[in-house]
Amino acid sequence: MRAQSESLTSSPYSLYGLGAINQSSIGRTNGMGFTGIGLKTSNQINNLNPANFALIPKGSFFYDIGIKGEYNQYSNKADSETKTTINFSNLALAFRIAEGLGAGISLVPYSEMGYSLIGIKTNIEGTDETFESNVNGIGGLSELKFNIGYSVLPNFRLGANASVLFGNIEENESFILNQSTFYSEETTNYSGIRFGLGMHFDVSENFTIGSTVQFPTSLKGNIKRSITKSLDGTEITVEDGASDTSANFNMPLEVGLGLSANLFETLTISADYKKNYWDATGQTESLGSYADQDIYGIGLEYIKDPRGYKYADRIRYRTGFNYDNGYLSINKKKVDGYNFTAGIGIPIGHSQKSMMNLSYSYGSKGQIQNILIKENFHLLTLNFSLEDLWFQKRKIN
Repeated sequence: MRAQSESLTSSPYSLYGLGAINQSSIGRTNGMGFTGIGLKTSNQINNLNPANFALIPKGSFFYDIGIKGEYNQYSNKADSETKTTINFSNLALAFRIAEGLGAGISLVPYSEMGYSLIGIKTNIEGTDETFESNVNGIGGLSELKFNIGYSVLPNFRLGANASVLFGNIEENESFILNQSTFYSEETTNYSGIRFGLGMHFDVSENFTIGSTVQFPTSLKGNIKRSITKSLDGTEITVEDGASDTSANFNMPLEVGLGLSANLFETLTISADYKKNYWDATGQTESLGSYADQDIYGIGLEYIKDPRGYKYADRIRYRTGFNYDNGYLSINKKKVDGYNFTAGIGIPIGHSQKSMMNLSYSYGSKGQIQNILIKENFHLLTLNFSLEDLWFQKRKIN
């Protein structure tokens, strides 16, 4: 069975909480195992550590816009299905304010929901009879992030960010019982602000370590509910657009540690470790609970000659691996996943600061066991990472 989905994602695991948490970032990091906390770069936007914005060169203004397409295949013991989704992945810009001081703004999907559950059987209380219902959800949250980075010393940089999280989740349920049709629609709007810090330290010219922290916060929820039923062709509104406060969604403390090394001017190695403390949030689900999450990633980038005269010498080749032990525990079994990534950075013109970044990821999540679902997916991202030069003096021959 194949389908083209208009939702942001088609992952069955997006039915939990705020939906499936977005992994992809900006530009080159998508092809390097989604790593970049310790990645020192002055020619593209690195949205994974605010401290890196201190490295924006004088007169440079960076843009990055991206799209992504995802092909999902998921299966259980009885059936399998495939879906394809295409979606906006990011819009970002970065600029220098003063010597050693840079800033940036980005808009990315934080979470994505898009699921359908068909033919759910429910017992009628007090009887042996059952009825079937269909449930689907769509929506997700966006993250508008403001970053600033400052060079305290030539080899030591600090950064800070503030994120505005906002969006809504729409969930619909319909069923037929005794010749009556029931339909309910719930739309939950979430919003909140989150703060974070970052650090970069150059141990040497070619070796950098970095760290990040995102502080816990609570997203406020507001829910609107509509319920209608139809009896003998006559539609009756039971509840129409009633608004009420929803339980807050608690976001965890997140810490990250990363490192990068440049070898022989041709090879860059990047490695990250992230820990998300979901246990402390107290978040629960009807079918499971939230658990502390560990994410490991490693990435490589190779370029034959960064200043080469030949165009082919300046193309960047990337690969990486990412493992996530999961933040959802269902029947005491965590839903883990992994990604293999590959990418290429194609220079636009003669500049090394304008590039088309194409990345591919193959991943898997969950497993065919009990009520769990095995999900395999292919993710393709395309980013245009561009530089505009400001305040440059015109040269006259």
